Amino acid sequence: MKNKPSVIRFSENGSVELGYLAIAEVGKLLPFDVKRMFWAYHTPDGVTRGRHAHYETEMVLVALAGRIILTTEMPGESPESFILERPNEGVYIPPLCWHVMQYSHNAVQLVIASTSYDEDDYIREYKNFKNL
Repeated sequence: MKNKPSVIRFSENGSVELGYLAIAEVGKLLPFDVKRMFWAYHTPDGVTRGRHAHYETEMVLVALAGRIILTTEMPGESPESFILERPNEGVYIPPLCWHVMQYSHNAVQLVIASTSYDEDDYIREYKNFKNL
């Protein structure tokens, strides 16, 4: 899992009658210590976000609500697409992974990250990513 994007299925507890609880534990399903979490919401249909990679940051992206189409690309490899629409599934994003997200109007995306925010960790130009 540590070298390419991959789906993570979180364990669930609950029932149809009571609802569900998804569980993500560091060291079990999360392959890194968590330093930061943030979420995106109320993103209009058709807006594309992401369009960057990180030198060091690892992340797990989860659609808590709605639908997110995630496209990933590792250096020297073909792009891969994931559809996030279940709150008990996420996608692991390793370092040096270019990622782009498109949201449904009701999507809420949770990002669990291995590092604190550092602008120097971002690769924001696709041509620079392609030169890695």
